[in-house]
Amino acid sequence: MHGPSQGHSHGAAAAHAGGRHRWRLGVAFGLIAAFFVVELMAGLLSGSLALLSDAGHMAADVVTLGAALVATRIATRADTTGRRTFGSYRAEVFASGLAVLLMLGVSVYIAVEAFGRIGARPEIASGTMLVVGVIGLVVNLIALFMLRGGAGESLNVKGAYLEVVADTVGSIGVVVAALLVRATGSAWWDTVVAIAIAVFVAVRAVGLGREVLTVLGQHAPTGMDPAELENALGEVPGVTEVHDLHVWTLTSGMDVATAHLVVAAGDAGHDVLDDASRMLRERFHVAHATLQVETTDRSECRGADW
Repeated sequence: MHGPSQGHSHGAAAAHAGGRHRWRLGVAFGLIAAFFVVELMAGLLSGSLALLSDAGHMAADVVTLGAALVATRIATRADTTGRRTFGSYRAEVFASGLAVLLMLGVSVYIAVEAFGRIGARPEIASGTMLVVGVIGLVVNLIALFMLRGGAGESLNVKGAYLEVVADTVGSIGVVVAALLVRATGSAWWDTVVAIAIAVFVAVRAVGLGREVLTVLGQHAPTGMDPAELENALGEVPGVTEVHDLHVWTLTSGMDVATAHLVVAAGDAGHDVLDDASRMLRERFHVAHATLQVETTDRSECRGADW
């Protein structure tokens, strides 16, 4: 029997790409966090639900951007305890779970406030809404420009880029609501846009929540068919059987796999390990693979009990 074969090159490259563009995440985080405070205060002072709903969305994005910053830092941090055998990569996933709770909380709050305004005629400071909405749009466009350069190389930066795209949509909604309130004199438009933003945020939160649960439940990575991966391993020269295959996502952009490969007695197991590891990295983008090679003359192989 041969020992495990491990592929680290893809994970190391991903971490390196994230580190190169960490400054982009830092600038975007600073801009979004500062504007979140401004928009939250403006929403409370102006009475605009649209501003409050967009501020809640930004709060979740501050958490997401912060998680991306943390992820690029801890990706190369050595474990000093000796107990974190998978490192601290899951910190990003837990932070995403917190963002989901924040987004759902904001959506529920806005929905309750909106229903509470039925039949009422609240005074909305449309001028404040318009000014803050335009500033928010400018801030988001600057953040988009900063993140675009690294989105093609780093998955962390790409995720942050998509979050800011969604923020930009929210800022446009605030500007539209302010213009409609000024043009018609009706605060109803503020409530309508707020509900639309809240629904948009809730839908995104549910989608992100499903991704978080998929990772924590150690399901097969999205877009990867375990049966296809098993067949591909079976086609590696020298492999006669594949069993005990497990594949899951450790954190975004870092898929992990383990498998037992059976070869004929006398075959070169090291060649099989090299070919299988290379195939998993290049074809399925698996960042870390642990493969165990067995021969057909073994009387017993004890795999997982479940």
